[in-house]
Amino acid sequence: MFTYFFSLVIIIFEAICCNLFYDVFCKENSRLRKSQKVLLMLSLICCYYLCGLFLSDMLILKMTLVVLAAVIIMSFYFEISIKKSVIFALLYQGLSIIVDYIAYISNNTIISKAGEVQKGYALEGSLVVIFSKITVFLCILLLKKHFGKKSTETLPDKIWGRFLFFPVFTIITIIAMIMTFQYTKNEVQANVLYSISLGLAVMNIFVYFLINDIVTSEAKLHEKEVLGLQFKNQIDMYRSISENYEIQKKKSHEFKNHILCIESLLKAHEYDKASKYVRNISNTFIGEKNVINTNHVIINAILNTKYQEAISKNIVFVFKVNDLSKIVIKDEDLVVILANLLNNAIEACEKCEEKKTIKLKFVIEENLIVLSVKNTCSNLIIYSGNEIKTSKKDEPEMHGIGIKNIIQIIEKYNGEYVIKNENNEFSFSIIIPL
Repeated sequence: MFTYFFSLVIIIFEAICCNLFYDVFCKENSRLRKSQKVLLMLSLICCYYLCGLFLSDMLILKMTLVVLAAVIIMSFYFEISIKKSVIFALLYQGLSIIVDYIAYISNNTIISKAGEVQKGYALEGSLVVIFSKITVFLCILLLKKHFGKKSTETLPDKIWGRFLFFPVFTIITIIAMIMTFQYTKNEVQANVLYSISLGLAVMNIFVYFLINDIVTSEAKLHEKEVLGLQFKNQIDMYRSISENYEIQKKKSHEFKNHILCIESLLKAHEYDKASKYVRNISNTFIGEKNVINTNHVIINAILNTKYQEAISKNIVFVFKVNDLSKIVIKDEDLVVILANLLNNAIEACEKCEEKKTIKLKFVIEENLIVLSVKNTCSNLIIYSGNEIKTSKKDEPEMHGIGIKNIIQIIEKYNGEYVIKNENNEFSFSIIIPL
């Protein structure tokens, strides 16, 4: 009875370690409720326990099913693709099995590995099992401390895939040694096994240093790209504001001339001509004036610029705004959010052959900033793992950066967002507390 209880405790601890390992590199799925997360962890524990209980003599099959269970369950628990989940499951399994094997050959006792249940534990063997699991836990804590403030989301799947060789090689080598050398016969054999296992441990440590270096360089590159995109958007908006200012100056000068002309017609009692002249210039001003006013200079500049662009491309632009003068979002962040959302919406509408519509809602209500952009689209837009799979051919990577920037800014202001794509309409809705 004690054996099964002890094995269950070890398995629970190992499932927690697996979860913590994923947490080092991935974000939890924010859409899951707490009860759903608990259910997923219980499912992982059950898979570990059943594999260990019924497959303890079939090491390769047991290890395969354990990895598969972690891949599937953790892909739901965290916001990652199946590909990345496979990579992290193998990296964790490589770390766990190398620590377990070092403990195994040091004590010359078969011990638990990723949920294996053994009968007849001696006290010494049980202590070694506990020691190996605590060692794995400490290794994960060190990784968490090292990677805790670094984002690994910018690292594409193909780069993560290159690290697969190391954990796979480690797992295969350890399994081969376990099946070949179940017991150490002499000191020479033990030293050889020690050397191999320590070499594998050093190799896996090197992998994590390599991952850290790549993540650091990718983060710097991503930051540079982000700054470049922000600079480009800000330059475009400032250019638009400057152009609008020059246009207003020109219109002011023209307006004075119009007033003088009207005054001359009135003095000459040419009332019909004056009336006709007023109607003509009124139509001109109505067609050119800024139609959107939110009492916020930057927002006005962006919305009116994009409104005019949409109208010029025969896109129906429907909007609802109110007084946004008290908005708490910085100007540079507003530029990133609005410019990217509206650029993407206009681009999607241009590809539509029939209905071309953009619906914008940007209001402050009930102490919340509510921003919603909806647009018609001809193709299904895929949203996965905080990324929108785009068909943009000219700059697909910049499009991806733009979407990620929007999400980062939303999180910066403790906001929430919802992305939907249904009935040939794509929508991006944002709520940020005031």
